[in-house]
Amino acid sequence: MIQGFKEFISKGNAIDLAVGMVIGAAFTAVITALVEKVINPLVGGLFGQPNFDAVGQFTIGEAVVQPGAILTALVNLLLVGAALYFFIIVPMNKLNELKADKAEEEEEIGEDIQLLREIRDSLAR
Repeated sequence: MIQGFKEFISKGNAIDLAVGMVIGAAFTAVITALVEKVINPLVGGLFGQPNFDAVGQFTIGEAVVQPGAILTALVNLLLVGAALYFFIIVPMNKLNELKADKAEEEEEIGEDIQLLREIRDSLAR
């Protein structure tokens, strides 16, 4: 049983999953800070409050019903999605494009050098 556990843990998939979870938690902290400390205060400055919980609020007996909380959750979802897209995904895609362009240039240079070597070898013969 211990040997099977060691094999499972040493597989690349388990380690990749663990690393992904840790990185995901780190990104979550960054995106949460961005939304809660930057974007939500901007929303509060524009609309007078950082959330919409009180929109449509009513009471039934002593219970307070806040349908606006759903609107707040939806807006937060959109804000988190936008922050993730514009601050993580777009820069990473741009970085990957630059890396791909550089690799393509290196490959083209490699083909040119290979062709020159073939010409040189043909002339030497």
